[in-house]
Amino acid sequence: MQLASFDFQQNHFQLFGLAQSYQIDIAQLEQQYRALQAQVHPDKSAHLPDAEQRLAVQRATLVNEAYQTLRSPLRRARYLLSLYGVDTQEENNTVMPLDFLMAQMEWREAVAEAQQAKDAATLDKLEVQIKRETRELEAQLAVKIDIEKSYAAAAGAVRKLRFMEKLAEEIHAAYDAIDL
Repeated sequence: MQLASFDFQQNHFQLFGLAQSYQIDIAQLEQQYRALQAQVHPDKSAHLPDAEQRLAVQRATLVNEAYQTLRSPLRRARYLLSLYGVDTQEENNTVMPLDFLMAQMEWREAVAEAQQAKDAATLDKLEVQIKRETRELEAQLAVKIDIEKSYAAAAGAVRKLRFMEKLAEEIHAAYDAIDL
């Protein structure tokens, strides 16, 4: 991509030359990111007038933001759904299936108990379980978005995935608390 043709109106997938889908080639994303960064890095514009330098910073910021969004399964799903006009309603729709909510409560209690007992082995097991559940949700998202085009159902899976991300953060915080 030539800088003269840099289009701020492109969506993140277009920017990196990727198909607009949940499942993406992460290696291609990484390769395209490095290539774009080499072109848009603000240091390459340090000798140009202020307006050109500001534009270079905007380009680099867009490339970084797009990369971070597409690299994260959760952020990629949110972004993709937004392109399809679907709001995941994570802030105001916390309705979840009862079995999922019960599992969340049990996992959170187990994390708290393991932290209190300074039991890293239990945290390890919980982390493995949460990663497995997260991968399953990500696989569901791929089917719901890319194959079924069931965006409302995908929004529900995004909300579940957000819960899982928070739980993973709690596990990491528990590890940190044990290490103190």
